[in-house]
Order: sequence, then structure tokens, then C-alpha cells
Amino acid sequence: MIRLLATLLLLPVFAAPLAAQTQRENLPVPRFVSLRSEEVNLRTGPGVRYPVEWVFVRRQMPVEILQEFETWRRIRDRDGTEGWVHQSMLTGRRSAVVEGEMRNLRRRPETDAPVVARVEPGVIAAILECRDAWCRLETAGFRGWVQRGEIWGVYPNEAIK
Repeated sequence: MIRLLATLLLLPVFAAPLAAQTQRENLPVPRFVSLRSEEVNLRTGPGVRYPVEWVFVRRQMPVEILQEFETWRRIRDRDGTEGWVHQSMLTGRRSAVVEGEMRNLRRRPETDAPVVARVEPGVIAAILECRDAWCRLETAGFRGWVQRGEIWGVYPNEAIK
């Protein structure tokens, strides 16, 4: 009885910060985020009672949040795979996936700027900033600019600083 009473008394102490965190977010939907872990279970619905349909195995992979339900997020990857993950498996750190063919990382956001490195399709890179038609990325110790249309993980007119 004492254990039950102690649990009931402590419940508001732990629940209040979680509720406050959920209410404080008020972030736009849809939005891009990245996977926090090497293994992230993609479920058919918002809760652990729903079966795991897919397991993502690429940390920092960008995904798009399409819907929110309590602490669960319905996400989509670049291939269109959709499902639900717990918010703790996501991070606001932005990343992008190189699309299409081999891409040039350039020293400046100009098509004739010197090439710093060449990046293969499927490579995940951290987004440092995006402005106009260009995004500055970092991958494998290299930093440089690519055209926004050459990556997945950022919206067409989105500014990232």
C-alpha cells in the first residue's frame, strides 16, 4: 500500500515535465529531422502495442515528420517508407542524403567554385546551413556547398542557419 501511495504521489512530478515538453514544442509539421540511433523501429501505429514493420539502421538519416500523436511521430524516408517512431529516436540536428549521381562539394555557393570533394549518392551529410539554391554540408571531414536540388532532407525555400 505504501509503495502504491508513493508511486501515485511521484507520478505528477515525472509526468509534468513530459507534458510541458510536449506542449512547448509547437514545431511545424511537416518538418525534417534525423534518426538519433543506429537502430530505429518503424511501427504501424503510434505505440509499442503496434508491430514493428521496418528497422532503420542508419544513424543521422534524414526523415520527414508528417504527423504527431502524443510522443509518437509518423515519419517518411526518402524512398517513401512511412511509419511511427517514438520522439526519443529523433533529433533536430539536420542532415541530408546525396541524391542522383556523384556530386561536387564546392568551396563557395557558386557553380564555378573550386571542388573540395566529390560525394557519392546515398551519403549522409550534416547540413550546416542553407540559403538560396545552396546548402553547406559536412561529411567525412569535408565541408562544402551543393545545390539544394542535389540532396534530400531540406525544403525548396527553407533557410537553415
